[in-house]
This record gives sequence, structure tokens and C-alpha cells, in this order.
Amino acid sequence: MTMRVRFAPSPTGYLHVGGARTALFNWLLARGQGGEFILRIEDTDRARSKPEHTEAILHGLDWLGLDWDGEPHFQSEGVERHRADALRLLDEGKAYRDFADPSTAVGAASGAATDEEGRRRVRELAESVTPEESRVRADAGESFAIRFRVPAGETSWEDAVHGRRAVQNAAIPDLVVLRRDGTPTYNLAVVSDDADMGITHVIRGDDHLSNTPKQILLYQALGWPVPVFAHVPLILGPDGKRLSKRHGATAVGDYESRGILPDAMVNFLALLGWSPGDDTEVMDREELVARFSLGRVLKKSSVFDVKKLEWLNGQHLARTAADRLEPLVTAKLQLISGVSSDYLRGREVWYRSLIDLLRVRARTVDDIARQAVVYLTDDLEYDEPAVRKHWLKDPNTTVDRLEALRERLADVEWEKSALETAIRGMAEELEVGAGKVIHPLRVSLTGMAASPGIFDVLTLLGRDRALERMDRAIEGLKRGTFAGTQNERTRA
Repeated sequence: MTMRVRFAPSPTGYLHVGGARTALFNWLLARGQGGEFILRIEDTDRARSKPEHTEAILHGLDWLGLDWDGEPHFQSEGVERHRADALRLLDEGKAYRDFADPSTAVGAASGAATDEEGRRRVRELAESVTPEESRVRADAGESFAIRFRVPAGETSWEDAVHGRRAVQNAAIPDLVVLRRDGTPTYNLAVVSDDADMGITHVIRGDDHLSNTPKQILLYQALGWPVPVFAHVPLILGPDGKRLSKRHGATAVGDYESRGILPDAMVNFLALLGWSPGDDTEVMDREELVARFSLGRVLKKSSVFDVKKLEWLNGQHLARTAADRLEPLVTAKLQLISGVSSDYLRGREVWYRSLIDLLRVRARTVDDIARQAVVYLTDDLEYDEPAVRKHWLKDPNTTVDRLEALRERLADVEWEKSALETAIRGMAEELEVGAGKVIHPLRVSLTGMAASPGIFDVLTLLGRDRALERMDRAIEGLKRGTFAGTQNERTRA
């Protein structure tokens, strides 16, 4: 039998991190086992379901690369089947009509000492109506709910993550499967849909554990095979509480806009509740597919660590070719600096060399774009701590060294090894460490204390732009432009 798994989000909100992780686990299992990954949009909550949320869910899955098999299914399309299943339970004596006012039924149950007593009171209220009277009232158009008659005994299953689980049926109320308005409830609709789609494995969050015995009872009452259940641990915020909006971004789209790569997000999500069995952390999706199994899903909840995500993203950036990063970086550049693709046209080779240089030190695509601005515009900003540390401790000496270096570089072949020879040679002549020359030069070229290798920086900036920036720094130091630098970055 072909394995069939499903991801069944509700379009009442965007694709959040927990949902994306559930989708990923289903997708990894299906792709690793030659199975099918089905997408079902559970849109029966008409008041809260919105088309834009459906589109966001589809986009989030597309961005993550979690392709589904066939067309998306919509739960609302199966409502008539759901009703038919509820009526079959009624016809077979496995359910009963409940004509009681919901507030009356709830009130009767709420005064019970135990769940079993509450269930009994609800059932007694409903069954005080004879079968004949029940049919007559239904035929006359009186509204009623249909309640599933929970049998006595115990419901157990072998959870693929938690092992054997068992619940005493006395603790399960006679659940409503069809509301008074004729709409199906969640548990019946899910069981009906999963059975209709031939779902063999249900992989979902621990928050659904309480639904599982109810759904197993419905499978058994309707004569359908019970799927394998696997309940994966919840994702927690840094404070140990369930991940929510108070912890910051929880929608997958937020991380896309922050410059996180989809492969890095997939890698990160896989490690939230699953272990490869060794210390491996950086994995592409092919390796994840090959190594994933339900047997290595953890029972304990995992903490969403944004710093870990950014570190993983940096590892994936370093593995990603510049031509694949180019459109992502360009899009960010257009947002933060106005640099357009037209401006870059004809400079593709140089631009990709720049991305290659910057991606190694970056954690996000945004980092690459912010660093790239230095090489693409002349609107240079100077970092105040860098200026104080490498220029203002001895500004006269800084000016002397920059002027001497500028004069030397003006006549040097603009090539990496020649530039390195000239700069290191000057440091030797001055009898100082190379850093005493390189650090002030770096600030004059980039405005920052840290950058890629200074010889790469010079090469990518080009002779004219590099010398012009040195001139600007020298002139500013002579005028005392930087002497009053406080907490703000000085624009020159």
C-alpha cells in the first residue's frame, strides 16, 4: 500500500512556523518512502477563513519547496459526505439525536462530578425522547444535533512518536458530530476526509493528542482502517512557553522577508523536534529526505532559537552559488538603497564576484545587500566606534599614513597581489604592523571596522572610487569633520 500523508491547515491565519514544521515532517516522510503528500485546506469555518490566508499558505509551502501531489483539496467540498457519515452513525444506532437546547445540555453536564457522569446526564436528556418521537420531531423540521455514542471500554493506539497510549472511554464525552445547523464538527470531518483520501499516516502536533481517541472511535464505528498516528512535539519560545506572536515573527513569510533562504528554513525546522542521530546540523533537503524517520522524532518540545536559524542561514549562504543569490540580493538592494537592476546591467560578472565575497560573512540576504551598498553607491557612512578607534586616537598620524598610502597606490597596478605588496611594503618601511596601515584604510574605504579582506575590497571598488574615498577621508580629518563624532554615524 502506498503511504499517503497530508497537511491540513486552516485558512484562518498565515502559515505559521509550527504548521510549516508539521508540513515538512509529512513531506520528508512521504518523499523518503515513495509516498504521496496531500494538501487539504480545512476551510469549513466560513466566518474566519479568508482567501488571502489560503494564498499565503500556498505561497509559504511553495517558498519552502514542499510540493504536494495533485491539486489542493478543500474540506468544504466534502460537507455532504460528512453529513452522510453522521446520518449513517445515527441509522446504525451508534449516534443519537439531541434536541436539547445547547445551554440546557451544557448546564446538565457542568454540574456533574465526573466526565462520565456529565456524559450520562447529556445522554439521559437526549434519550428521554422515544425513538418514534425523535423521528417525528425530526421529520417535522425541529433542529437537533447528532451525538456519537461513545462505547464503554478503553481506546488505545501505538503512537509512532510516544509509543502506546490509552484512554478510558469514560473520560470521553458523547461528542457532537453534526451540529443543529447541519454542519459537521471537526473530528467527524477530519476522519471522513482522511478515510476518503486513503490517508495512511497522520502526523501532527502534540496539541491534537486529545482528539486522537475520539477519532479512532469514529474510524472504528464507521468501519474504516485506522491510520498510524504520530504526534510531534510543540515548538516553544525562548521563555519555555508555546511559540506565539509575543515571541516575534511566527509566520513563515516573515522569515522570507528577513532574508532567510528556504533551504536554511527547511534545515532549521527539521531540527526542531527531530534528530539525525549524530552531530550533523547543516543538511540540504536531499540529505534530510534520506535521513528522516519517525523513529528519530523527539518526544520533548524544542525551542525556536532565532540566532541558530541565522547561523544555519549563514552556512547555507556560503554553500549557495552567487548566481542563485543574485536576484534575492538585487531585490533587497532596491528596497534599501534604490540600486536598480538597470544600474547593474552589464556588470554581472563583477556583481557576482561581490556577492561571492560578501556571502561568506553574512547571516542573511539582507546582510549581503547592506554590505553591498558600500560598493555600489558613494553615499558612504562612517561607523563612530571605527572612526574613534582607528582614526581619532592620533588623527595627524592617520592623515600622514593615508596620504603616503594614497600616493603609493595611485601608481600601483590595480591587481590584488600588487596592492598587497604595496601596502605591506609601506608597513615595513614605517616599521609598524600591517594592521596599523590596513585598519585606517578599511575605515576610509568602507566606513566600517570590519569587512572582507582589504585587498579584495580595493579590487572590487576599483582604482578611481578607492582613491576618491581616501581623499574624502583625508580631507575630513584635516577639517576636523570627524572630531566631534558622537553617537550618530557621520555622513560624508
